[in-house]
Amino acid sequence: MTFQNSREFAQQLDAQDELRAYRNEFIFPKHNGKNVIYFTGNSLGLQPKRTQKYVDDVMNDWANLAVEGHFYAEKPWWDYHERFANPLSKILGAKPSEVSVMNTLTVNLHLLMVSFYKPTTRYKIICEEKAFPSDQYMFQSQVQFHGLDKEDTIVEIKRREGEHNIRLEDIISKIEEVGDELALVLIGGVNYYTGQVFDMKAITEAGHKAGAKVGFDLAHAAGNIKLELHDWNVDFAAWCSYKYMNSGPGNASGIFVHEKFHNDKDLVRFAGWWGHNKERRFKMEPDFDPVHGADGWQISNLPILSLAPYLASVEMFAEVGMENLIAKRDKITSYLEFILHEIDKEVDSTFEIITPTNPTERASQLSVFLHGEGRSLFDYLMKNGVITDWREPNVIRLAPVPLYCSYEDMYEFGQILKKGIVG
Repeated sequence: MTFQNSREFAQQLDAQDELRAYRNEFIFPKHNGKNVIYFTGNSLGLQPKRTQKYVDDVMNDWANLAVEGHFYAEKPWWDYHERFANPLSKILGAKPSEVSVMNTLTVNLHLLMVSFYKPTTRYKIICEEKAFPSDQYMFQSQVQFHGLDKEDTIVEIKRREGEHNIRLEDIISKIEEVGDELALVLIGGVNYYTGQVFDMKAITEAGHKAGAKVGFDLAHAAGNIKLELHDWNVDFAAWCSYKYMNSGPGNASGIFVHEKFHNDKDLVRFAGWWGHNKERRFKMEPDFDPVHGADGWQISNLPILSLAPYLASVEMFAEVGMENLIAKRDKITSYLEFILHEIDKEVDSTFEIITPTNPTERASQLSVFLHGEGRSLFDYLMKNGVITDWREPNVIRLAPVPLYCSYEDMYEFGQILKKGIVG
């Protein structure tokens, strides 16, 4: 398709958009009485209107049933989390038994490390350069916990000089180089800074060939890209729910544990009563008998008030379908890229897009590096109804989330950006 930088053309794209009705499912902040242009769904998704009812249902059941809500609520709290298995399995490309919900992202990564990082003569961890800081802190503290030296143990895959993204061949090469000392490969499925999507299938194959376990932090991938965790033979993964899956600030995380580990009751894990055999949980037995599947990694009874907004969102994802979401994601991201290039031609701009141009290597994010003084342009956008995201040293991240961003938003953003550059 040949794009045009005009409001009329953008409106035509919106009229043809099969997902356009879902924009009205969300609540937008306002600027001068109009919806803001919201580009930060890769940090915190907008609130779906249906979320309020899901939360109110739990509050009403608590008020009217108290403790009996565990068993007699319309959605009993006892098995509330089980409602996530089918919709999440489709989002993650997993079997329903391989996914579960609990805790928050970094907590879950720590808990999964108990099972999947057991250093011996194999002790090194491969991660990507400029991983999200919480992952870096997690790695460092895990290494310290095991009495190892972080400089020797944590191996970062670097970008080549003058390049913004990491080459797949460099990842594979580093895995082969570390070889017999490699215990774990754990990287982000999508790099938070550049928006680069990694080839998780190829990385998993290389890690396993080297004899290591392979896991992924899917914070920026879940609900955003096509995942096939089961078929890719990924060992484990975790993600947050409040970015592309719109569950609310700091909300519950999800985990994936491949079914090949489900029958291994000797696999070390930190245990708690909610991960114990469901049929025998209230017998208060002294020895841990894990639930079969990813639910066996749960520890405490689940925070239902946190799960309610997440359930509202995953049920919306089930309505939409990941294939439809990804089709619009690719088109609207390409249109945003086109608008940025058009502005670059029209004004004396000083920015470059550092996200890969290949659609298979990116998702719902374009990271724009601002040369020179960039913070003033970011501030201008924020003051003029564009909510976007600043990352040091000079990057604005733009996430045109397909569920609620419109093509006209992309055009309007371009007009505001041009005024901000021209002054």
